[in-house]
Amino acid sequence: MGKVKKAIIPAAGLGTRFLPATKTVPKEMLTIVDAPIILYVVEEAVQAGIEDIVLIAGRGKNAIEDFFDTSFELEDKLAKDGKEHLLERVTKIRDKANIISIRQKHAYGLGHAVLCGLPIIGKEPFAVLLGDEITMGEPNVTSQLVKSFNETQVSTISVMKVEDKDVSKYGIADVEETNKGYFKVNSLMEKPKPAETKSRWALPGRYVFDNHIMEILHSAKPSLHGEIQLTDSMKVLCQTHGLNAMTFTADRYDAGDKLGYLQANIELALRNPELGNELKLYIKELAQRLN
Repeated sequence: MGKVKKAIIPAAGLGTRFLPATKTVPKEMLTIVDAPIILYVVEEAVQAGIEDIVLIAGRGKNAIEDFFDTSFELEDKLAKDGKEHLLERVTKIRDKANIISIRQKHAYGLGHAVLCGLPIIGKEPFAVLLGDEITMGEPNVTSQLVKSFNETQVSTISVMKVEDKDVSKYGIADVEETNKGYFKVNSLMEKPKPAETKSRWALPGRYVFDNHIMEILHSAKPSLHGEIQLTDSMKVLCQTHGLNAMTFTADRYDAGDKLGYLQANIELALRNPELGNELKLYIKELAQRLN
């Protein structure tokens, strides 16, 4: 079946859940410290050895495409704004990966967005990284999933434990542990109520699939909200061809969520050599005032 060298990054909806004034700005282009969210996601894919990155973009997503395109205007503006470090990061991506954009003509859900990548993916295995989720750590989450798939040739997804109050925010996997941190997936539910499942293993937006998922998505019917849910097709996949899951140690931020976006900015700023020390002192001072 081969090794994972391709990835799909579905872009989320326009605007954000917390900045309604930015109705024409894709949330993936919002800045975390000094770079847009989408850059962190693409860098994770490249670090995992991905060579072809397919951006699935809907209407109004031209800013994402333009950001990764070769553009004198963009590069000149970054240079004039003193953002050479950001330009270096984008250039490194261009040197290591092919950025390909496909338009999702209708917003029919995450499953449909993944299916839109079929012309580039073909029969090969591929990763999926949600465009408003950031994970930071060594090894990164996608690298772990790619390694697992390359060894087992079985589709593998990341899972994380969540509290009861957060169950309805995620797809939830019913799993059985096969080794420490590794699981066999028995079934999945999309955003269930806490009483509807005993599992608290949520899907945080990182997956690696073999091509069987495309076959299943191709015949999938709309379900929740009239959308083609990726979770529904993953449920069929685990029953027909098998699906594994694994935990991860990297830090993860839901940058499409109000609190997650703030947490990502704070924690990544603390890691920034130019901002970290001053921000740490400010947080300590603030904590004393709050007490």
